[in-house]
Amino acid sequence: MAIIKYSETELNNLARLMRAEAVSDGDFGMLMVGNVAINRVIAECYTFKKTPTLNDVIYNTPGGFAGVRSNLFYSSPTIKERELATRVLNGEYYYPATNSLWFYAPSKNENCAPTWYEQKNAGRYKSHCFYEPDIGICPKIR
Repeated sequence: MAIIKYSETELNNLARLMRAEAVSDGDFGMLMVGNVAINRVIAECYTFKKTPTLNDVIYNTPGGFAGVRSNLFYSSPTIKERELATRVLNGEYYYPATNSLWFYAPSKNENCAPTWYEQKNAGRYKSHCFYEPDIGICPKIR
């Protein structure tokens, strides 16, 4: 059962976003990007106070995803990418994205910054660093 409401279009957009942001990090990397998107829908804090849908989160300005400007975002998702997006929508979470609202990919051989958008580093998976709010700031996710 899905943890948030979504349309078929939003499922496809999430799958495309996951690919655009993290295809180079494989399935787990894409799943973690999906986790961040779901957290932003649920969180109701920071710049995500008025983002109750996946499309609101995906296209949010400021604070949106850079992947929507990638050529990888503008083609239909594969069956595999839709399956990964469905897994996230059904509640699969992966550390360090479990409670994260932000991520970025530092330059090659660069360490993750200790904080990003005033959130602490939750960890790194391959090329992405993930950041989560302190306990109590976004109670719906922490």
